[in-house]
Amino acid sequence: MLNRTNLATLLVVLAFLAVPMAATWLGTNYVITLATRVAIYGIVAVSLDMLVGRGNLVSFGHAAYFGLGGYAVAIASFHLANDVPIFGWSGTNEALIAWPLAMAVAGLAALVIGALSLRTAGVYFIMITLAFAQMLFFLFVALKYYGGDDGLSLSTRNLFAGNRITDSRTFYWICVSALALCVLLSWRILNSRFGMVLRGAAASERRMAALGFPVYRYRLAAFVIAGMMAGLAGALWANQNRFVSPDMLSWVRSGEFLVMVIMGGLSSLVGPVVGAAAFLLIESYLSGATEHWQMIFGPFVLLVAVFAPRGLWGAVRGKDRQ
Repeated sequence: MLNRTNLATLLVVLAFLAVPMAATWLGTNYVITLATRVAIYGIVAVSLDMLVGRGNLVSFGHAAYFGLGGYAVAIASFHLANDVPIFGWSGTNEALIAWPLAMAVAGLAALVIGALSLRTAGVYFIMITLAFAQMLFFLFVALKYYGGDDGLSLSTRNLFAGNRITDSRTFYWICVSALALCVLLSWRILNSRFGMVLRGAAASERRMAALGFPVYRYRLAAFVIAGMMAGLAGALWANQNRFVSPDMLSWVRSGEFLVMVIMGGLSSLVGPVVGAAAFLLIESYLSGATEHWQMIFGPFVLLVAVFAPRGLWGAVRGKDRQ
């Protein structure tokens, strides 16, 4: 049935498919670059919505996993390029090794941080996730061997199955494919028993515990999955810019991710992607007009919160079920 939600989703898919054609028509690759950023940030937003929108777990340190994923790729490439082994490993520039490694590093960090953070609730949970993210931020600032505050550059993008990804359009399709897989995975998870328990715990943790569900373990699993998705996005971001810095782990970046999710629409799969697109498109336009673009963007976010409390996607869907 082609209701408003399905029609809007189809338009979003068509917009991603039309990007290369639009870049050719406009005669610039900037459209490709911007759309690639949207796809990468969309992955982070979808992963964060799994926690905030479905689990009612407002994490203010989600950028930590994004940054760890980026640094995992950059450090692996750094050791390979400089022929300096790390723990007996010479590093790698192969995406099929480096990207899963980035997800594993981010997932391990999410496991440790989540195991401690999920023992708290409310504002305490928000503050402890922020604290852990800032600890990692200052750790990478202090690591002068990997650039410290100046960041770390990649000499080239990762190889994909042994092939160089030099073409921006090829890399764009890789990022869009990764976004599609993350959205489908989230849809499958959140419509399974696992997702039902996660939503039930958000509504009433005590009731779910009384029914015999180990709420803590379900939430920790969701925390790790979300962290791994953010790690993948960080790996893609490192390849897009061929540069990583501690800024990727900062609380400002975590705040931006939260704004994307809330502005796009909580508890929806496409909403966070729409929020990421709206955020980056507005930022790109306003930053070109004035260096004080945040003063214009701030009131826009307030207007969305007042007149579209369910976010931009919620306003588009109307009364349709998600």
